[in-house]
Amino acid sequence: MIDLHEIRKTYRRPDGGTVQALDGVSLRIARGEFVAITGASGCGKSTLMNILGSLDRPTSGRYRFDGEELAQLGVAEQARFRNRHLGFVFQAFHLLPRTSALENVELPLLYADGEPRAGAGRRALEAVGLGDRTQHAPAELSGGQQQRVAIARALVNEPELLLADEPTGNLDPQAAQGILDLFATLNAAGRTIVLVTHDATVAARAQRVIRLGAGKVMSDTARAAAPAVTGGAR
Repeated sequence: MIDLHEIRKTYRRPDGGTVQALDGVSLRIARGEFVAITGASGCGKSTLMNILGSLDRPTSGRYRFDGEELAQLGVAEQARFRNRHLGFVFQAFHLLPRTSALENVELPLLYADGEPRAGAGRRALEAVGLGDRTQHAPAELSGGQQQRVAIARALVNEPELLLADEPTGNLDPQAAQGILDLFATLNAAGRTIVLVTHDATVAARAQRVIRLGAGKVMSDTARAAAPAVTGGAR
């Protein structure tokens, strides 16, 4: 699904100097994998996530998604690509406070091509275990439940790839465990997941762990995912 070749990203500082955020990253991610990208702060994790999500362009190198070269797409085409193929989950839930869980989940459908499928938002909430919380506002939900709403929003367009950036960072351990169990369930159903985290315990739940350092791939290890721990998020 994903083919990165010699990806470099250079940022220019206000003083005229440069920062090499990514320095020749090459990797492939197959459809159906659950991959964690980890490393210390400043190693390039978020930059790599932004490039994978077509939110930023590499300074040099090649990024192909299902054989399509994304660097050749214009701004509008990249936005359409994100809406069709990608779902995003962030550390902050980014829910609209005065709208219901269902309305938050249905927001991406406003930008979808074609007529949205009837009941898509409700089905997405049911998929994350919140079918009985459709009319609750974010303030009426726990942190774990709010992140589940955010995941349902990422899933509502049925994306091929789910990108999660520190998705458990704002959660207590029990809620975090529930979110990781949910990711494992989604992956077992065939969803491709790339998760960015600095937490080795979170990374250990993935089937493959890519560790970055100074903008380079330091290690790429396949492993059996840790077994799910029962007990959902509050």
